Amino acid sequence: MLLIADVLLLSLLAIRGGKSMCQTYGTKEQSQFSKEGDINIGGIFSFHQNPVTVDPALQVNPGTIQCEGLDPGELQYAYTMMFAINEINNSSELLPGVTLGYRIFDSCPSIPLSIRASLNLMNRYESGEDVCNKLSNVHAVIGETTSTSTIGIARTMGPFHIPVISHSATCACLSNRRDYPSFFRTIPSDIYQSQALAKLVKHFGWTWVGAIRTNSDYGNGGMATFLEAAEREGVCVEYSVAIYRTDPRKWFLEVVDIIKKSTSKVIVAFADGTDLDILIKELHAQNVTGLQWVGSEGWITYRYIASPVNYAVVQGAVGFAALNAHIPGLREFLANSRPSTTLGDQGLVELWETVFSCTLTPQAETRAQGSVAACTGKESLWDTNTRFTDVSDASLLNNVYKATYAVAYALHMLFTCKDGQGPFENNTCADRENVHPWQVLHYLTQVNFTTKIGENVFFDELGDPVARYALVNWQMDETGYILFETIGYYDASQPEGQQFEMKEGVRAVWAGENLEVPRSVCSESCLPGTRRAFVKGKPICCFDCITCADGEFSNSTNAVKCDKCPPEYKSNEERNNCDLKAIEFLTFRELMGILLVTFSVFGACLSMTIALIFFHYRQTPIVRANNSELSFLLLFSLSLCFLCSLTFIGRPSEWSCMLRHTAFGITFVLCISCVLGKTIVVLMAFKATLPGSNVMKWFGPAQQRLSVLAFTLIQVVICILWLTINPPFPFKNMKHYKEKIILECSVGSPVGFWAVLGYIGLLSVLCFVLAFLARKLPDNFNEAKFITFSMLIFCAVWITFIPAYASSPGKFTVAVEIFAILASSYGMLFCIFLPKCYIILLKPGNNTKKHLMGKLTPRAL
Repeated sequence: MLLIADVLLLSLLAIRGGKSMCQTYGTKEQSQFSKEGDINIGGIFSFHQNPVTVDPALQVNPGTIQCEGLDPGELQYAYTMMFAINEINNSSELLPGVTLGYRIFDSCPSIPLSIRASLNLMNRYESGEDVCNKLSNVHAVIGETTSTSTIGIARTMGPFHIPVISHSATCACLSNRRDYPSFFRTIPSDIYQSQALAKLVKHFGWTWVGAIRTNSDYGNGGMATFLEAAEREGVCVEYSVAIYRTDPRKWFLEVVDIIKKSTSKVIVAFADGTDLDILIKELHAQNVTGLQWVGSEGWITYRYIASPVNYAVVQGAVGFAALNAHIPGLREFLANSRPSTTLGDQGLVELWETVFSCTLTPQAETRAQGSVAACTGKESLWDTNTRFTDVSDASLLNNVYKATYAVAYALHMLFTCKDGQGPFENNTCADRENVHPWQVLHYLTQVNFTTKIGENVFFDELGDPVARYALVNWQMDETGYILFETIGYYDASQPEGQQFEMKEGVRAVWAGENLEVPRSVCSESCLPGTRRAFVKGKPICCFDCITCADGEFSNSTNAVKCDKCPPEYKSNEERNNCDLKAIEFLTFRELMGILLVTFSVFGACLSMTIALIFFHYRQTPIVRANNSELSFLLLFSLSLCFLCSLTFIGRPSEWSCMLRHTAFGITFVLCISCVLGKTIVVLMAFKATLPGSNVMKWFGPAQQRLSVLAFTLIQVVICILWLTINPPFPFKNMKHYKEKIILECSVGSPVGFWAVLGYIGLLSVLCFVLAFLARKLPDNFNEAKFITFSMLIFCAVWITFIPAYASSPGKFTVAVEIFAILASSYGMLFCIFLPKCYIILLKPGNNTKKHLMGKLTPRAL
């Protein structure tokens, strides 16, 4: 289509002989509205919506393209432009002494007709000498309504630096200053609208939507930006299809099938109203209703499609539109309008004849038509209720109003320029008698003014205004009239999160006349305690919800992953939080602790009782014969062994951990050393009875004490090295159980721990061997057999302790260790001292020197 523009531009010049002769190529085109002034402003609007189909073989001159389907809304735009020019001409402050005129053309909307209108604005339909040297007839152009047509106009005007200001073209492509250097607009770019639509969809929780667009620069560019913004917002698009008014019906039916088969309940339509109107009617024919529509400004307030039939399909639709405004005096200007029959100014004739069912044509034509009466001239729009005089939705009318005033303010700056302070070469100003469009273009970039209603108007470096929208909702009143109710606002200049502002006291109506916001999701949200598991081959909005594993949690909706709880915490049953793990250790209050404490104290008391018995009968032969000093020391060490088990109960601390292992190691070595000393004494005593033996002098009381001290000091040295290098310390064991923490004492240095146990084991084995060698000595004097039994029990207990200690969980590890201490202590206490107490207390007759020196059988004992 743009090729036509190039052909028409090239055909403007025709050289005949040596003179300049220019001739307009094509059919003579008359404007719809015109008024001459000192400075003229052009206007291009789509007064008719449907171009009559031409020969697709391109054998018909595009100049013969006709239009049908009058749109009163587009007439409103033209009259708003004329109203603003009339205000400016009557103003004593703005452009005093300068009269603005206008020439307004119809574009249908059609790209060829839009370009034809552009060429007509630049060059009048005339021929003759010096026509080629004439400047453009207009210094700025306001229009068009659709982006596609505006692109053709801007491309045509751009090379001539004629400013084009659109009130409704939102295509982001028009912000490209390289391709459209002279384009401005009073409506925000689709970039902002597309981003706002994505945020709107996310705001209402619609993460699964369908997308429909017009197959044009407007629809394709806007939808591409929306898809990018939707992806950033986490919104998934189930399908994206393009439609255009010239598509065959078969394609529209295929789109209807796509919508019917889809699972999304929300449709985002970035479309032109004329295109969407065809699709909506096909949807209504197949009773496809109840879907929530989200619309762009291209149709959301387009009164042409706001019919009861269409409302049944798109009822409750929401979308962004230009901010509504009240323009004082506009409605009166529209209602007072009168048609003109002058050529080039007949734009209102068709509407007038339609509204009043009369004709303004000459009388001969009236008689030919027969049934249509002639207009009387007394008709008035004040007596009608038409869309032409309805200014309840003046959002786009306000954009036309602002565009007209922007041109006026640019011209005002041009005419009020002071010589020597101008913006052009050598600080010159424009020639007021010969104003060029490119000079007006320069001043438009500097425009900054406030309208009568307090709205600030200026353009950024791309020719765009600040992005502000009204969020409108399709509603129907009691009379069946469709309202575009404003339910909120969007301001792109505000910080993120504060751009939406819902209007108070207004309630939205949603699809199906519902008052609750509909839902449209591919998968229901994953609740806290679960995470999303994305399904291969499907969009990220389609997922399964999987419960967090043990030890993990998620406290947000639609969590992508579950977070691990800190080591000291566990996940609760709902997996949406972490609770502190129970800390477990052996306490004095639980049954096991009470039993162990009882046996420990009982053992210590029993040892002290036996010591008292021995002390009371210390002069008796059986006490004196069994080395009473070592017996008392052994009983004392056994008491310490019983009591040291108490350090293993209770909450572990640094001191208790160091004390329990060292006290255990030292007291047991002291105990084994005493037993070893008693065993050696028995062996030495029998060696001394042999003739000529002098052994006892080498192992007397002093040597016995020294041996016990030496054996014990070795263990003390081992413990000191252990505590110095790497002592035991409290340790939270979180590996054995997931749901609780075992508070235990870590041995610190494993070498130190096993060195202590190994040394105890070495002494006990040595004691067992010596006692085993002395087992056949005379029973009456010999306690080696009892020592052998005690050591046998001791070794058996500690050998079985090792696997039990390694396999016992939690606090039972400590209980096994205490049990081993008590069992081995009780074994030595009973085996060594119980037989003696039996004789002392129950068989005092056997507690004599004669009996002890005699040779009796073991049974007698």
